[in-house]
Amino acid sequence: MNDYDPPYAIARTTTEVMLYLDLTACPDCGSDAAEWQHDLHVGALRYVGACARCGSEREYLFSPPYQGFLDDGATFGGPEPSELVDAGQWLAVADWIAGEVPADDRSEAARAVMAYARQAVQEVLKFVPPAGDAVPDEAFWTDAGRAERERDPGRFRLGRLLAVRDSYSD
Repeated sequence: MNDYDPPYAIARTTTEVMLYLDLTACPDCGSDAAEWQHDLHVGALRYVGACARCGSEREYLFSPPYQGFLDDGATFGGPEPSELVDAGQWLAVADWIAGEVPADDRSEAARAVMAYARQAVQEVLKFVPPAGDAVPDEAFWTDAGRAERERDPGRFRLGRLLAVRDSYSD
């Protein structure tokens, strides 16, 4: 669930946009399921969809991504932190992705899934300021992100994030 609802959000990639849409619940019923259609609209990438549960129409406008434009194989983003998905959400996504792979699975498919988990942790690391040792408070702007931090604030310290990221490569 995401309570950050920008009128014209900065999108780094379409992969990031799709994740944002997956994390953004319907304001009327709370469902996160929708079929999205996209087009270019007055210089913006527009996604329009109806909630799968209640039928409520939703529309989101994003700056056209600078990489992975309409490419499902793109990474999450460039060198700067996300403006769509907050640090807590990224770590929850990494946990969810990694949790889908059994610890003893060394298959090519498992390695590919874990690469996405590693990328999600790398997105959290982008919020750590240069010479900083933790993700700052302002990197948590959603209820879900703040709740993730409150569960275990130490998980957002640089050393732990690096250890988790690196463990997803093993």
